[in-house]
Amino acid sequence: MTAEERLAWWHEARFGMFIHWGLYASLAGEWKGKNVPGIGEWIMRNGKIPIAEYEELAKDFNPVKFDAEAWAELARQAGMKYLVITAKHHEGFCMFDSPSNPYNIVKQTPFGRDPMMELATACNKRGIRMCFYYSQALDWHAPGGAGHWEEVGTGPEWLSYARPPEDFQRYLDTVVKPNLVELLTKYGPIGLIWFDTPVAITQEQSRSLRDLVHSLQPACLVSGRVGHDVGDYGSLGDNEHPAGKVEGAWETPATLNDTWGYRKDDHHWKSLATLLDLLVNCASKGVNYLLNVGPTAEGVIPQPSVDLLKQVGAWLERNGEAIYGTSASPFFTDPAWGRVTCKGENLYLMVKQWPADGVLALYGLRNKVRSARIIGKADESVRVRQDGDTVLLDVPALAPEEIVSVVAVGLDGVPDVEQLVIQEGRAPIRLSAAVGQMSGIAKVHQEGVTEGWNDTGSSMSWTFRLKIPGDYEVVAVTRVNPRRPEWFGNHDVKVTRGEDSLVATVGIRDMGAIENEWRAQIVRSRVGSLRFDRAGEDTISLAAVRLDKDAIRGMKLVAIELVRKDS
Repeated sequence: MTAEERLAWWHEARFGMFIHWGLYASLAGEWKGKNVPGIGEWIMRNGKIPIAEYEELAKDFNPVKFDAEAWAELARQAGMKYLVITAKHHEGFCMFDSPSNPYNIVKQTPFGRDPMMELATACNKRGIRMCFYYSQALDWHAPGGAGHWEEVGTGPEWLSYARPPEDFQRYLDTVVKPNLVELLTKYGPIGLIWFDTPVAITQEQSRSLRDLVHSLQPACLVSGRVGHDVGDYGSLGDNEHPAGKVEGAWETPATLNDTWGYRKDDHHWKSLATLLDLLVNCASKGVNYLLNVGPTAEGVIPQPSVDLLKQVGAWLERNGEAIYGTSASPFFTDPAWGRVTCKGENLYLMVKQWPADGVLALYGLRNKVRSARIIGKADESVRVRQDGDTVLLDVPALAPEEIVSVVAVGLDGVPDVEQLVIQEGRAPIRLSAAVGQMSGIAKVHQEGVTEGWNDTGSSMSWTFRLKIPGDYEVVAVTRVNPRRPEWFGNHDVKVTRGEDSLVATVGIRDMGAIENEWRAQIVRSRVGSLRFDRAGEDTISLAAVRLDKDAIRGMKLVAIELVRKDS
């Protein structure tokens, strides 16, 4: 069976539930009365809790309120098509009945039941794919597992996570592989094994795990975090959302608040608007969205998580046609008003900013539009006006949805779209790093920000089509982390268009007030002004004149924006 054959259901699904649940839930972010900073499931490592003391948690772990039917039903109501749960996280505790590993929920806790079996049964009733997360390298409990901090020594902690090769191989053979056999033979068809944090695993070892999974269940997917790009699909970083087109099959794992495993002090819940924004953005890039909940030690999914997921599900009930089974947007860039997905000869316009003038515009579409309708509003008409590659849709004055509305557009064939940045009316022209042409050693990360831009030999250029001549402000958009602004620094850049050039300093000096020190901050730096006397195609480039030598992350460019002065 090929990877594409395995991926067929996964591409159709687009949206899944992630569940982080283990002994760490009983600590809820505290150890011996003190708050331990960091994400909930890493408390054993972050709190440097000795193995013998951590093992004692199992004696009191009794999730009497766990209800597999309720969990699976919540996933169904949320519109999620697959469910991935931590069968074993880095703490090394098996949340299933493992004959090969007595350190498990059935043998070590008063609960004495196998929640994975109950959940598999509940998911199967609802047509939800049951999937398992399994930490294949980091294991803070088992001998030979990576990440035992007691023996870190003097080197950088992360680089010292690897065990001696012979010990780690023994761990793979005696702990990991027997566990995988159990998970793939006792619980029925499994959609995927979500491996994580390969650390120092070798390519040969990653391949052996992948091959084992496929030998036991040929249709079971293997996530990219098995290591060395040998999985069936790729996994973006935690809470990482793509800014531009992503080649191949990818998934984004994301949280509802700031943690994965339960922390009683984390109330930083994302809004429904943020969740829908991330859902439609992932879908528009052809990326699956795996959204996490962290149940309590009693087995209860926090009520804010329940409420938010049901609201997402209600939106999907009305608009899921624009998400399920769709592929990435055929347009070169995202439109200013929202995002686009595609299914055959249909486009789905997911409108976050409903047009005040009642006109929704598409630029660069060479197809003839044969129909247009508002999803969920059969009685509302949409008039189509088309002039060359510009399509104008006359829509009702009021948006049908409060946050994201959907307009379905039928074409005369598969989408044929010009691959060029095209000015959208009077909106600023956004030349994102994701669609720029990069030269030199710097690269553009899938999140749409440059990385490794630490030398003046790198540069970036964009070709675009200007529709409205005039004077434009040039703004450089960069990203910094407020926790370590010195890592990002200030840099001198030169923006060139033909014989005109502008030089300015961009970076942390333009950083505003810090709203949340845990999240990256976007910084806008004015570069200068350029005058465009005529419409048509044009090219702009940006080069580094001087890079802050102390800024270890270098220049993190997100975009160049051209803002019309009289707009």
